Amino acid sequence: MKNKEVKIKICGMKFPENIQEVTLLQPDYLGFIFYEKSPRNFEGKILAIPSTIKKTGVFVDTSIDFILQKVKQYDFQAIQLHGNESAAYCQDLKDTLISDDRPHRFLKPVRSSEDDKIKIWKVFSIKDTFDFDVLKPYEGIVDCFLFDTKGKEKGGNGYTFDWSVLKNYSSSTPFILSGGIGLEETDSILSFLKGPESNYLYAIDVNSRFEIEPGLKNIEKLKEFKNLLSVDR
Repeated sequence: MKNKEVKIKICGMKFPENIQEVTLLQPDYLGFIFYEKSPRNFEGKILAIPSTIKKTGVFVDTSIDFILQKVKQYDFQAIQLHGNESAAYCQDLKDTLISDDRPHRFLKPVRSSEDDKIKIWKVFSIKDTFDFDVLKPYEGIVDCFLFDTKGKEKGGNGYTFDWSVLKNYSSSTPFILSGGIGLEETDSILSFLKGPESNYLYAIDVNSRFEIEPGLKNIEKLKEFKNLLSVDR
C-alpha cells in the first residue's frame, strides 16, 4: 500500500550554514521563530533558499505590523501563529495581507493564484483531550491548523500528544501534525497516514528532536527521517 504523500516542515532554523545544509534535503517548509523567549529566536539574514522550499515565519501574540515587517524582510510564504491569537486577529491579518492599499512590492496581490497567497496557520496545543469546537470561529479564515503538544514552552517541548484525539477531528481545514516528533515516531506516523484521521493531514512539523542544540539541526537524522517517510509500507 502506498502511503499518502505528506509535506515536511523543519522548524526553529537559526544558523546560516546549518540552514544551507538543511535546504539540500529539500523539505517543503522551513520555519523561522520570532519570539524573544525562545532559544530558537531568529535574527540576521536568511541566505538564498530554493524557491521550492517555502519560508514560514512563526509568531507569538505580536502585532500585525511586526508580522508585516518580517514578511517584507524575509519574503515569507506562510505565517504560523503560535499564541492566543483570536479569530478576529487572524481575519485582520488576512485582510491586511491582501489589502489593495498596502505596497505590493512584498505582499502577494489579492488576485494572485492560490499558490502565491501567503498562508496563515493557527496553532492549537493538545495533551490528552481537545475540544474541537474551539476551531469553528477560525474556519474559512486560516489555511491550516497546526496541532502541537501542550507544555510549558511555546513549542519545542520534545514530546508528542495522543494522536488518537484526532479521530474526533470534524473540520475540513487541513492540519499539520507537530509536537515532539523524532525518528522514533516514524512507524507511528506511517501507521497514522493509513488511518481515516489523516484525511486532512497536510504536513509533519519537526523541531527539537532533530537538534544538536537549540536551532542547530542534525542533518543525518533529518535525512534518515525523510527517507523513512518516503518508504512504502
